[in-house]
Amino acid sequence: MKIYLYIVCIAFALISCGTDSCNYAILGGEIINKNTDYVVLYDSEEVLDTVKLDGNNRFSYKIEGLTSGFYTFRHGGEIQMVLLEPGDSLMFRLNTFDFDESLVYTGKGAKENNYLINDFLQSEKEEKQVFKLCQLKPEAFEAEIDSIRNKKLRKLKYYQEKHNTSELFNKIAQANIDYDYYSSKEVYPFVQYGRNKKKIIEALPADFYSYRKNLNYNDEFFKDYFNYNAFLKRSFNNIALETHVKHAKSPYEIWTNCCYNLDKMKAVDSLIKNKDIKNQLLYHYAMTFLSKSKKVDDNDKVINYFLSKSTNEKHNDLIVAYNSSINKLKPGELFPDVHVRNLRNDLINMNTIINKPTVVYFWSHLYKDYFDTTHKRVKELTKKYPEVEFISVNIDDYSKERWISTIKNKRNALQHEYIFEEPEMSRQKLAVYPLTKVILVSDENKIVNGHANMFSNGFEEEILGLLNL
Repeated sequence: MKIYLYIVCIAFALISCGTDSCNYAILGGEIINKNTDYVVLYDSEEVLDTVKLDGNNRFSYKIEGLTSGFYTFRHGGEIQMVLLEPGDSLMFRLNTFDFDESLVYTGKGAKENNYLINDFLQSEKEEKQVFKLCQLKPEAFEAEIDSIRNKKLRKLKYYQEKHNTSELFNKIAQANIDYDYYSSKEVYPFVQYGRNKKKIIEALPADFYSYRKNLNYNDEFFKDYFNYNAFLKRSFNNIALETHVKHAKSPYEIWTNCCYNLDKMKAVDSLIKNKDIKNQLLYHYAMTFLSKSKKVDDNDKVINYFLSKSTNEKHNDLIVAYNSSINKLKPGELFPDVHVRNLRNDLINMNTIINKPTVVYFWSHLYKDYFDTTHKRVKELTKKYPEVEFISVNIDDYSKERWISTIKNKRNALQHEYIFEEPEMSRQKLAVYPLTKVILVSDENKIVNGHANMFSNGFEEEILGLLNL
């Protein structure tokens, strides 16, 4: 009841404000199980303000001079976008334990945003279905995703007629349907069973990607939007693959292939003119490649090309720093000095707790299922390899109380659970990207493999190698 009274009070501030006379909107909300004491609001990548939560974990913020479009709020590492138009008084309520799934909007502008968040969640579920459909022949696959798209279009048309929606909402809702559909097609060759991607591409109908000729790869309005960015990454993966298979010696093992990664970055440089979109894609591809590659010469080629094309100085510095960190995680190097805290809040140098063959792995609250998945896997490995120590480290840069609560409520928690004392610096030192990264360390504190993955086919062989040093 209190939250509704809170919304009513804010609504009074907008009673005299119609969309024609307003040039502002109000955004506010209530956060259950907060991770920090504040919310950060963004207009594109520009920070509008950092707003402190009150004693009831609520906030309200008036955005003056508002331009209709996307705005972003961030809380404790989680982010979500909202659509705001002049005169909106949008309130949300969420629980950080289930961030997106618990998100509900009320107030003026709520109908549109509830539609968009529900559409986002539905698309996440449909993606798993699409991956299964990718095993069909191209024509059958196309028929299935056409059916999914048509169902979405009917649902949107019904909603538009019922609620008399704005042109801006219509533009975004239509784009969601289109980019989901395009992404499904772009991912097809990669998810389709079969390692020979050249044969898969050659078997596609001639018009399978006919929509590309009408695409805007430089869309300023959608440049920060999740669906658009996800599509762009998949599309350039695919465009580069079509180029790569024409000159590659082998159509296999593409993800760690330096030539394929350079093909992706060259395609981005050729087709993208918008500097923000170009910089973001170049950074994504460079970082992703470096996280998988173990060849110094290949890394240097990718970094040199990246630095010659990227105009984002922050990205450039991050790539150089990341490369420096991975070079310090090569086999034979000493494990870096990184400090963590245990459940008793003791400050500990990780090197003091590595005194036997050790596997160090990481997790974050941002990926709620990953804790259970990794810890279940570690429980299995511990039974098979009792001589190995498994150390779990939380990488989040917010509330240690949240971490303690999580550990105490998880039955798969280990004896050795830790959290970074200085998360940002520690993530950089250990090059924690992607989150699936695992570090194998000898009893002499020397790196054996700084880029392992406990879910890879050869991981247990790596453990045996660790024990036989």
